[in-house]
Amino acid sequence: MSVDSPVISCRNVWKIFGPDPAAFYKKMNDGMSFDDIRKAGYIAGVRDVSIDVHKGEMLVIMGLSGSGKSTLVRCFSRLHDITGGSIAVEGQDIMSLVEKDLIELRRSKMGMVFQSFGLLPHRTVLENVAFPLEMRGQDKHTRRERALEVVKLVGLEGREGYFPRELSGGQQQRVGIARSLAIEPDIWFLDEPFSALDPLIRREMQDEFLRLQQLLNKTIVFITHDFDEALRLADRIAIMKDGAIEQCDTPDQIVLHPATEYVRKFTEDIDKARVVHAGVLAKPDVKGTGDPVDAKATIKALANQLVYDARDVIPVQKDGKIVGGLNRQDGLTVLLGAD
Repeated sequence: MSVDSPVISCRNVWKIFGPDPAAFYKKMNDGMSFDDIRKAGYIAGVRDVSIDVHKGEMLVIMGLSGSGKSTLVRCFSRLHDITGGSIAVEGQDIMSLVEKDLIELRRSKMGMVFQSFGLLPHRTVLENVAFPLEMRGQDKHTRRERALEVVKLVGLEGREGYFPRELSGGQQQRVGIARSLAIEPDIWFLDEPFSALDPLIRREMQDEFLRLQQLLNKTIVFITHDFDEALRLADRIAIMKDGAIEQCDTPDQIVLHPATEYVRKFTEDIDKARVVHAGVLAKPDVKGTGDPVDAKATIKALANQLVYDARDVIPVQKDGKIVGGLNRQDGLTVLLGAD
């Protein structure tokens, strides 16, 4: 994940639904809660959100139904016009774009995958994948070659001539992913893309998605209501409630240090040992002695060593270099769930 200028920069964004949101926003009192706004006859879909998304990052936005996660992502792509605040994509204020430029931004920079596959039933896999390129006006040969590339990338080689009705749910979702990749987007929005799949296929699609991200290094905003899915996929997780972000941090920090009671309830049933990595607990000013463990190893993966190792401090390495020491007792506290 890059620390360069953010790809998406969102500052104090509001999206209010109701009879006259703009007028209400102008006269709205500071500190109005979600319920205060609702009692005034409006709904705050997004409430004073500030967040950045960096190049190559996978930001997972999660929350219960109605928390505002889908509304926020639609604001990122200006499928919703915001009521207040600002959103910049690669430094460009998207609210200042005229319709033609906004359409071009979406076509050239953004890919979108939704829970409903939205495939064209009368078109084959290859034709579905090539469809956005057809809309761009690319010639038949060029779009066919690109469609064949991404069909192979998502593991559907040999099924190019199948129709959607001839595919399983997981295969249909792969077609949706391939279609969004066909335009080679820099930014990829995915709104609960796996939630309609059964658990086994969902796990398979998560594996496939992680593989694609390793290959392509896209900037991704991924929406889910499944905390296990978020923990598995995310570089950072933003947890939303009533249109606002309660906490945005790495999975390790969210389970170790929930910022609010709401976030704590989200994390209370999570096995922290399978989320927290050795590198997060390593203290840079303490090195330890003996064979090191990898910074990316989870505490669960190190369970036997933590229980039986006689050392008080175990060296931790990242990319072959010692970055600090893991206090064995700290690791055991996470492993055994002690307060």
